[in-house]
Amino acid sequence: MSREDRNYEDIISLPHPVSRKHKQMSMHDRAAQFAPFAALTGYEDMVEETARQTDPCKDLEEDARELLDARVALLCAYEEVHPQIRITYFNADKLKDGGAYLTISGILQSADTEKRLIRMQDGRKISLEDIVDIDSPLFLQTEWQDEHRTDEGSGRVTT
Repeated sequence: MSREDRNYEDIISLPHPVSRKHKQMSMHDRAAQFAPFAALTGYEDMVEETARQTDPCKDLEEDARELLDARVALLCAYEEVHPQIRITYFNADKLKDGGAYLTISGILQSADTEKRLIRMQDGRKISLEDIVDIDSPLFLQTEWQDEHRTDEGSGRVTT
């Protein structure tokens, strides 16, 4: 035996002491004592937020706005039918300038031109000012096509 081993000869074979007052710490809690210390709490979140990209809100051209207004008017006329619609709209970011363009599909509950809102049956509400496109099988009806033709490729509305 080495000299160091002989220093502990008297206690090396004794059982490990267990406290009667304190509950034994779990392995998870013991390991947490040695976890790295985060001196800059929240710094990583701030860096991620700064790096997150947003899109600018684009204004619609007059022709596109007229087509959108005509489609909203048709939806108002047929809202009791609750047509299936697909809406693309700008969702402003709550934390920084810009936002994202989102497309949703669902069933129309109502189109309120006074409050400038589209309500979906699932409870979503979308401001008419944020909408950049609305599509629906309702728009494929012959009457609608005859009244509001769009030149293929150009996207220009003709009446």
